Amino acid sequence: MPAAYSDDLRLKAIDAVQRGEKKSQVCRFYKISRNTLDLWLKRVQETGSVRPSRLGSGGQVPKLKDREKFRQFLAQNKDKTQKQIAELWGEGWTQQNVSYACQQLGITRKKKLTAIKKEMKTSEKNSKED
Repeated sequence: MPAAYSDDLRLKAIDAVQRGEKKSQVCRFYKISRNTLDLWLKRVQETGSVRPSRLGSGGQVPKLKDREKFRQFLAQNKDKTQKQIAELWGEGWTQQNVSYACQQLGITRKKKLTAIKKEMKTSEKNSKED
């Protein structure tokens, strides 16, 4: 994400326009777009400040509030799938929410253990032992 322009640059550009210089010349001199300058001027009229606006709170609020409680819940429901766990947990959770919460807790997905279908033949066993 690109960095915001400094307040100093914003003030200088706005002061130049307010002194009567043409917007196009100010934009060329400070190497900013005309739209950017217009937005700055509009912000000064509306708020009285040239400071950039803050965007949100910095991200989504995590759905998992109590990690230890969720870890215990998972231990009690070992045999359930992520979709079933989401339904049992409630709070509007989906399978993806359970997957993400497990990832945060360092819990890996369940893996199916496959049984060995064929054992080694006796001739192969003997050759490996040699």
